[in-house]
Amino acid sequence: MPTTARVRSFIARVEQQDYVGALMHFYHEDAVVQENQGETRKGRNALIAHEMDLLVRYGRIPVRKVEHFAVTGDHVFINWTFELTLPGKTMRTLDEVTMQVWDGDRIRSERFYYDPVQIRAAA
Repeated sequence: MPTTARVRSFIARVEQQDYVGALMHFYHEDAVVQENQGETRKGRNALIAHEMDLLVRYGRIPVRKVEHFAVTGDHVFINWTFELTLPGKTMRTLDEVTMQVWDGDRIRSERFYYDPVQIRAAA
């Protein structure tokens, strides 16, 4: 079960836009991530590869300061708001909630929930 301090440390790492560092230091090696009802990505190396691909596609991905999160036992909920800038300088906002299951002080699984229209509008 994560402490609130550990979750705050994770959030701070993401707010610093150190997405790969957050994956390396806060996710189990065999972590599983799913977006909405999409296919799962399995393993920290696959998660890092996906994140690197996003950074190549979008460049810098600013994240707003987290205002809402909750820790209840091994479950953590975070409301993230990211800003995606597409080629041509079109900016879109991705407002999502993640539900994480922690095992000890690391994330075992995570699922993101967001309105896919936000992504379609950005594509």
